[in-house]
Amino acid sequence: MRVWPGSPYPLGATWDGVGVNFAIFSEHATRVELCLFESLEAESESLTIPLTEQTDMVWHGYLPDVRPGQLYGYRVHGPYEPHVGHRFNPNKVVMDPYAKVVGRAVRWHESLFGFRPGEDDATFNTRDSAAHAPLAAVVDTAFTWGDDRPPRTPWHETLIYELHVKGFTARHPDIAEDLRGTYLGLASEPAIQHLTSLGVTAVELMPVHHHTDEWHLVRRGLRNYWGYNTLSYFAPDVRYASGASPLEGVREFKMMVRALHAAGLEVILDVVYNHTAEGNHLGPTISLRGIDNASYYRLQPHAMRYYEDFTGCGNTLNMRSPRVLQLIMDSLRYWVKDMHVDGFRFDLASALARELHAVDKLGAFFDIIHQDPLLSQVKLIAEPWDLGEGGYQVGNFPTKWTEWNGKYRDAVRRFWRGDGGGVSELATRLSGSSDLYEQSGRRPYASVNFITAHDGFTLADLVSYNDKHNEANGESNADGENHNLSWNCGVEGPTDDRRVLELRARQRRNLMATLLLSVGVPMISGGDEMCRSQGGNNNAYCQDNEISWTDWSSSSEQQEFVSFTRRVIRVWKDHPVLRRRKFFQGRRIRGAEVQDIAWLDPTGAEMTDEMWNSPDVRVLGVRLNGDAIQEVNERGERIVGDTLLLMLNTAPEAISFVLPATSPIERWETLLDTADPWQAPRRLRAGDRYALHGRSMAVLKLNNRKEDLRRAADWGPQGVL
Repeated sequence: MRVWPGSPYPLGATWDGVGVNFAIFSEHATRVELCLFESLEAESESLTIPLTEQTDMVWHGYLPDVRPGQLYGYRVHGPYEPHVGHRFNPNKVVMDPYAKVVGRAVRWHESLFGFRPGEDDATFNTRDSAAHAPLAAVVDTAFTWGDDRPPRTPWHETLIYELHVKGFTARHPDIAEDLRGTYLGLASEPAIQHLTSLGVTAVELMPVHHHTDEWHLVRRGLRNYWGYNTLSYFAPDVRYASGASPLEGVREFKMMVRALHAAGLEVILDVVYNHTAEGNHLGPTISLRGIDNASYYRLQPHAMRYYEDFTGCGNTLNMRSPRVLQLIMDSLRYWVKDMHVDGFRFDLASALARELHAVDKLGAFFDIIHQDPLLSQVKLIAEPWDLGEGGYQVGNFPTKWTEWNGKYRDAVRRFWRGDGGGVSELATRLSGSSDLYEQSGRRPYASVNFITAHDGFTLADLVSYNDKHNEANGESNADGENHNLSWNCGVEGPTDDRRVLELRARQRRNLMATLLLSVGVPMISGGDEMCRSQGGNNNAYCQDNEISWTDWSSSSEQQEFVSFTRRVIRVWKDHPVLRRRKFFQGRRIRGAEVQDIAWLDPTGAEMTDEMWNSPDVRVLGVRLNGDAIQEVNERGERIVGDTLLLMLNTAPEAISFVLPATSPIERWETLLDTADPWQAPRRLRAGDRYALHGRSMAVLKLNNRKEDLRRAADWGPQGVL
C-alpha cells in the first residue's frame, strides 16, 4: 500500500475525500506502526505500516488508498520501564485517542494487559492483543445540517433535564421498538413531546463518549451503565446507535441534535476528562497507557510506577501536559463545531484544575477555554469537586462557569427532612447563593440547583428509603454512600399505608417545588417527574436494566406528579422574579415601595436575628418583590413581574401564616399548595391568615390589578370570591 509523508495535523485519522491522513502523538516512543484490520472478527492485522515521519513528536503518514470504514489501531514501541513511568508494549494494539468512531469495542482477555496477569505489574506480557483490542474506524464526517441553529437559551431562562440516552427511552411504549434506547429514540416525537410539554429547555446527556465496561463488572454479568469510564473522547458510544454499522453512530447522534434543536432544546454533554478506562497500574493497555504513559497520566513523582488518583477511578489525566490539554480542547471543539452540542458538564472538574497538587482556579485549562472564541460561548458546568485533598470547590470556579451547587442540595434536603436550625442557609440557597458567587462577579445563574441527580437516590426513593439497597450491585451493599435520611415517613420501601403514601407524595411535591422556585438554574433528574424508583439503589451505575430505566407505565401517581411538575414549571416561567439575573440586595431600591426580598415569620413580620439563629424554627416565608427587579431585557425594556409569597413549613403540625401587607388594599391569589395541589385558586386579603399544613409549601401571587380591586368589596370573609 502506498504511504506518503502526510501531515502532523490534525491528529487522528482524517478523510479528505481522496485518502486518509494518520497522525498520533508520542513523545517517548521509538517506533510507531499503523495496523489495518479487514473485519471486526479479524484476529490480527492485515497490514502493518511503519510511520516513519515524525514532526514535533507526532508520528504521521498519508494513505491514499484508505477509505471511510477502515478499521485500524497502533503498535507503539518504546521502553517498558514502569518504575520510571514507561509502559510501552508493542504486543498490544492500542486505540487512537482521536478516534471518531470505535469500530470494535474491548473484548476482555488477559492479553490486553501489558504485564502478566496474576504477577507483578513490572513483568512484561508478550501475548498479542490484536484479537481482543478495541479498534478505531475511519469516518466521513460530512452531514447535512440544513438550517440547524443552536437555541442559545440565556442562562437565567435555562431549565436542565439530566437523562441517560438509553434509560430514558428503553421502556417507552410509543417509541418504535428498534429505536428504544438510542439516539434516534431520544430524537423521536414521543420523547421530545414529553420534554417540551414539561417545559425544560436543555437536556444534559449522561456520558455518550464511548466507554468501556470494567472487567470485574463483565465477569459478574453487569455493565457500566452510567458510562463514566471513557475510552474515546471523540467517538459517540455505538451502543446507542440503532444502525448495524458503527459508522451510523456519528450520523445518528447528529440527527438527534438536529431534532432536539428544532424543538428548542439545547444539548449539554456530561464529559469525563479527569480519568480514562485504563484504570490504575493494574489496568489494561488499550490506548493512552501504551501510546505514552508518562505524558498522558499524572504519575506519583517519587514512585512513577503508580498513578495520582484524584478521581477514585485509578488514574488522573496529566493537565500539566500541553498535549493532554490539546487532546481535551480538540475534543471539546469537535463536539461543538462538528456535532453542534451546546455545552458541557465536566465530571469531577476539580481534577482538571490540579496543576501541581492543589486545585488552581486560574489553571491552564480554564485559561485556554476562556480565550477560545468557540468554547467560551457555550454553556460550561462544573461538578466542583473531586476525591483528592482540597477537592471540594463549590463556589470557587472562575467566571463563565456555572456549578452543580452541592450546598444547595444539602440545605434543601436538611430543611425538608426537618432537621431544624437550617433556615438561615436555606434562605441563602433559595435566593441564589450569593455567598458563593457574588464576590467573584458571577450571577445567580452560576448556581445549578439540584436535589437529586444520577448519582444517589431518585426523588421518589429519597423520601421512601432511610437506607440504601444496593444488593443487586454484587458488593454486599457496601458501595454507595448511606445518607441515613430518616424522613419520618413511617415505613421504608413499598407500602399500601395511605398516610405514608400521602406524606411521601407531599414531600416529593415540596422538593420539586422548592427546586423550581429557587433563584438559579434548576436541574431535574430524568424520571423524577414520573416518580422513577430504583428500589432504594443509590449507586445504580452498573444496572443497565429496569432498575435504572425510566418507567412509562403512566400510573395515576405518575400522571399526577407529571402534571404537578408542569404546573410548577409554568409558575417559574411566568414570573421573572424567579429568573433573576442579579442578586437580591435585601433593601429598598429607588422607585420600589418595599425591599426586593423580605424574609418573614408566621406573623407576617420580618425574621429577627434571634429567629435566624434558633434551632427550633421550621417555618419560613419569603416575599419576592416583582416591582424591584431593576433589570432590562435584550430590547432595553424594564422587566416588571408579579410579587410572590413563598411559605414553607417543615414542622409536622399546621400553622396559620399571616399574609404580609404593605398597603391596606393588597390582595393575594393562591398559585399552588403542596398539601392540596389541585385546589381551585383563592383570593385573600393582606392580613388574612393562611392555613399552612404541616410539611407543606404554598405560593401566592400579589394581585393588585384594578379590575380585581374594584371587586374587593364583594369578597367573602375568607377571601374567596
